[in-house]
Amino acid sequence: MDRYALRDKTASLDPETDYEEISRILATQEFPWDINQALSFALFRTYAVPSIGALLFATGEFTERVQKRYDDTGLILDAILEHGLTSDRGRSAVRRMNNMHGSYDIPNSDMLYVLSTFVVMPVRWIEQYGWRSLTAHEITATTNYYRKMGALMGIKDIPSTVDDFADFMDSYEAEHFAYDAGARAVADSTLALLCTFPPNDKAPKRAIEVFSRSLMDDALLDAFRYRRPNRVVRFLSRRALTLRGKVVRFMPVRATPMFARELPNFRSYPGGYEVEDLGTFPRDNARPPAFPGNGCPAKHHDSKETGTPPSAPVSARVTVT
Repeated sequence: MDRYALRDKTASLDPETDYEEISRILATQEFPWDINQALSFALFRTYAVPSIGALLFATGEFTERVQKRYDDTGLILDAILEHGLTSDRGRSAVRRMNNMHGSYDIPNSDMLYVLSTFVVMPVRWIEQYGWRSLTAHEITATTNYYRKMGALMGIKDIPSTVDDFADFMDSYEAEHFAYDAGARAVADSTLALLCTFPPNDKAPKRAIEVFSRSLMDDALLDAFRYRRPNRVVRFLSRRALTLRGKVVRFMPVRATPMFARELPNFRSYPGGYEVEDLGTFPRDNARPPAFPGNGCPAKHHDSKETGTPPSAPVSARVTVT
C-alpha cells in the first residue's frame, strides 16, 4: 500500500459527514502513537488549571488508582471512537462519562477547556513530530468529531473551528494556569505512571521524567513548579521525536486499526471489561447527575413519541486477548 494511501482515503471522505471515519483512520492507523501521546499530554496540561487539578486530587483517583483511571479514560474514549458516537456502545460510553462528570459541580468553562485540548493538542503534536502534517480536510473532520462529542456531553458555546478552539485554549491557560499542591500531586503521579509504560520501564525513571518535562512549555512547567530543563536537553528530546517521525515516514502503512485497549499501557482489565463498569461511581459529596434519565445529551434507547422508558444499558463487554 502506498505510504499516502490513508491520506488519499481521508481526502475522499466528507469532513462534515464522515468525521467519525476520518478520525478513526487517523487515530488507529495513520497516527496511532502520536495521537495517543498527544491526548495524554492534553489531559496532563488540564491539571494545571487549579479548579480541574484540585478536583482530580480530591477524588483520589489520580493519586491512589492512577493506572485504572488512565485506563478507564482511554477505554471510554476508545469505545466511542471504535463504534461511533451514536452507536449503542458509543452512547453507553458517553452516558458513563456524563454520569461521572455529573457527580461534581464542574463549570462549563472547564469542560470546554478540556475539550479544546483534545482538539488542539493532536494538531500541534503532529505538526511538530508527525511523519507528515494533518491536512486542512483532516483537521476539520477531527474538530467536527469533538464538537459532536462535546454537544453530547452537554457542553455549551462550543467553537466552530480549530483556530477558535486554539484561541480559547490559549487564553484560558493564560488566565487560569497556576500552582496548586493537589494538582501537582496529580501531575507527579501521572509522570510516575508514565515511567512504568513499555519501553519507558527499561530506562532510568529520572531520564523519563526529564524527557517528559522537556516536551512541556514554560507556562505548564511553571504552573506545576517543575524545574525547566536546559536548552540542550530540550533540543535533544524534541529532536528525537522529530527523527522518529522521519523514520515512520518510511515504514509500511498500518493495514489494520490499533485501538487503545491493544496497547501495553492499558493493564487494568486482563480479563475484559464492560463499558458500563468503567470509571468512577462517586458517592461521597456527590450531587444528582447533571443529565438524569432522558436529559442526558447522549440519547437513551427510548422513544419520545411512544413515551417508553429508557432500556437497560447496552452490554459492551470486551475480551482482552
